[in-house]
Amino acid sequence: MNERRRETRTYLIGYALALALTLAAFAVVKWPLAAAGTTFGIILGLALVQAIVQFRCFLHISLAKSSRDDLLLVLFASLIVTLMVSGTLVIMFNLRDRMM
Repeated sequence: MNERRRETRTYLIGYALALALTLAAFAVVKWPLAAAGTTFGIILGLALVQAIVQFRCFLHISLAKSSRDDLLLVLFASLIVTLMVSGTLVIMFNLRDRMM
């Protein structure tokens, strides 16, 4: 029973953190208090924290020895997604510069 309570508590904490981070991102966009570049940096930081919360609270991936293989798989998938997104951004910015 104690394991079930701990798991439920982890899910509730993760839900609360994910909701708070999502609302913070919406608030930063809705009420901009900084320049566009700073706002973009804040959004990226919130997204990174959101990903960490998702990995830890919902996927139960930690730095323990038992879940090291899962962590490596997630890091590899993150690397592939980062390469795809950054390549897409390079292409889109290049096209934007050519259109201007």
